[in-house]
Amino acid sequence: MAVGAESERCQELGRGFQVAKPQISAIEKSLTLFSAADGNCIALATELLDSGASVDARDRFGARPLSHAARFGHLEMVDLLLAHGAPIDARNLAGATALYAAAERGHVSVAQRLIESGADVKLPGRSGISPVSAAAYAGSDAIVEALLAHEADERVPDDTGKPPIVYATARARLDIVKRLLARNIDINARYPHDLTLLMWASGADEKVGETEAIEVVKYLLDAGAHIDDRDARGRTALMIAAEGGRAEIATVLLARGADPSLKDKAGKRAADLTALSSLRERLEAP
Repeated sequence: MAVGAESERCQELGRGFQVAKPQISAIEKSLTLFSAADGNCIALATELLDSGASVDARDRFGARPLSHAARFGHLEMVDLLLAHGAPIDARNLAGATALYAAAERGHVSVAQRLIESGADVKLPGRSGISPVSAAAYAGSDAIVEALLAHEADERVPDDTGKPPIVYATARARLDIVKRLLARNIDINARYPHDLTLLMWASGADEKVGETEAIEVVKYLLDAGAHIDDRDARGRTALMIAAEGGRAEIATVLLARGADPSLKDKAGKRAADLTALSSLRERLEAP
């Protein structure tokens, strides 16, 4: 379905270009190139490039055609644009490169091609988020591995102070968490608001399944994470799990020795923070 729809779109774009070709301006050619890059219309893109369309054209967000192709995962289009001299490290208004766009969406083959072609693996995108963090959040261990193999820095934080391992932990990407911890990252390090990795895992992104989050929680505990460390509000991982309604995570933490009697700076225990009556009963049990 996708291939057919894409082919039809390319044919429509091609017909439109042929009609307008006698009087089309250079700017219009470049605008059409963006559409061709989005749709992976190789034949049209080739004709546009051969007739003067610019690989350095910018859309309203400052992105070039290469970033469009990378964002949609079109490897053949990326190769075509690179062959025509597309600036590989060109950045949009938010600072993102084509490599960042590919990493953010988990397009492994495109990211690997850009890295092999010399893309700067350290250039961040919006809010200072590095390609490693973007790939970690997307859950692409293969892209993280490729970036690190080309000297990307796994410790660089974004503008909010969160490094890649926080993104991997919050999204319960165990394979990436393991890879990053293997690079001598302190499992009990403190991040903004004094949050630890165990706290991030216990309050994982709401889109993350509890089963995946539990795997990360267990791994961190087995690797030496401090179970009752407190954040800036005086809250522990157990309190965070309780407040987030993560009953199964709270159960694991209790079984591993988390102290339900501890109170945060507002005087609240984990039992006071949960809206789940069944969990509250477990937390209040002697």
